[in-house]
Amino acid sequence: MADRFTEKQGQYLAFICNYSAMFGQSPAEADLQRFFGTSPPTIQQMLKSLTEKQLISRTPGKARSIQMLIDPQEVPQLVRPSGTSPSRLR
Repeated sequence: MADRFTEKQGQYLAFICNYSAMFGQSPAEADLQRFFGTSPPTIQQMLKSLTEKQLISRTPGKARSIQMLIDPQEVPQLVRPSGTSPSRLR
């Protein structure tokens, strides 16, 4: 089902899926920003796109409310962006 999302969107989905499995809660926008090295507007636009494609859902005004709406088997393997280290996850 890779045609449901772009490669970049797949990496965001992979991060959300992995983060949720590791920490027992969904990532905050700041976690996504640190990992991908992007700005808050970029993160907000990506989350909006993923929501519009019905790949995730979020509760407006509630922190860490990202929920995956697709089977984790459909999510690609996460590839760490170049120049990032594990300490940037949290």
